[in-house]
Amino acid sequence: MASINITASDFFQTRRSVPAKMLGLPVPDRAGLMPLLTAAARVPDHGKLEPWRFLVLERGAMARLATLAQTRAAELGYDAEKSAKGSAQFETGNLAVVVISSPKPSDKIPLAEQILSAGAVCVTLLNASLAAGWGANWLSGWPSHDRGFIEAGFGLAPHESVAGILHIGTPLNTPPERPRPDLTALVEWVSQ
Repeated sequence: MASINITASDFFQTRRSVPAKMLGLPVPDRAGLMPLLTAAARVPDHGKLEPWRFLVLERGAMARLATLAQTRAAELGYDAEKSAKGSAQFETGNLAVVVISSPKPSDKIPLAEQILSAGAVCVTLLNASLAAGWGANWLSGWPSHDRGFIEAGFGLAPHESVAGILHIGTPLNTPPERPRPDLTALVEWVSQ
């Protein structure tokens, strides 16, 4: 039987994200963020392609992106509610890390594996932040899927996409618990 790290096991059994609107100051400084990014980069990466990269958004960038989201929403004909929702995470955010899926040409490593590796970076960064005592939340929203926004706002190349935007800060309140999956409905045991 494998030995169990009780502390890590307890963490994963009880972890919960903190809604981005419940994150305040302080946020990790650059030196404090590096161990979290280092942990996030230690994900399964078949072929060692590093098919992802990080874009750290500090407060000044957040204000610029909130304005860009409003401008793009108007260009796309979105209503006021959708426009506000798209700009809100940038208006209220103090620090976020954009995990960019940046697949590399490969005859051996399928595109799907590279994209999943970027998703693994997101969940690892989220959990590393929470384990370090910060509040964190993985968001996306329509701006992260709009080519015009991500190219103008994040400088993404045509082959790149946003895997996730992870907000990190100090929890202002205890996050609410939410219903968790019913594993009896999701797990199938195969014996033969």
